Amino acid sequence: MVIKVFLASSSGSTAIKKKQQDVVAFLEALKVDYAQLDIACNEENRMWMRQNVPEEKKPSNGIPLPPQIFNEESYCGDYETFFDAKEDNSVFSFLGLAPPPGSKGHAEEDEEQDEEELRQLENEEEADVEEEGEEEEEYLEETQEEEAAE
Repeated sequence: MVIKVFLASSSGSTAIKKKQQDVVAFLEALKVDYAQLDIACNEENRMWMRQNVPEEKKPSNGIPLPPQIFNEESYCGDYETFFDAKEDNSVFSFLGLAPPPGSKGHAEEDEEQDEEELRQLENEEEADVEEEGEEEEEYLEETQEEEAAE
């Protein structure tokens, strides 16, 4: 899976340039496989991006500004949602990617899986204890019945 970052190479807006640089630098720091797709000099990229940003995510004028981020064909978000994910340490989830081994997110997944396995073992042990208790009760009842019959 390749992350697609739609950028404008010749944007007149300093704010847009900074946002684009922030996204790209962060993806590089995380060693995420991504492709930069220029909407300034490639009309196909511009049209694809505009058509694939969900309506509810488009600004009031209907034209989404770069950077826009996709995982293949799946829309991830714009700079603001990327920034929120970065602040929450959930960028891999935001991008629809599994966290790399050894990362905090990966360790949390492992911890959740371990906790679930522990809960299952405890439930199995409880079931075994209940079953043993029932067997003991049955044995005591049978013993008492045999003694009463003698």
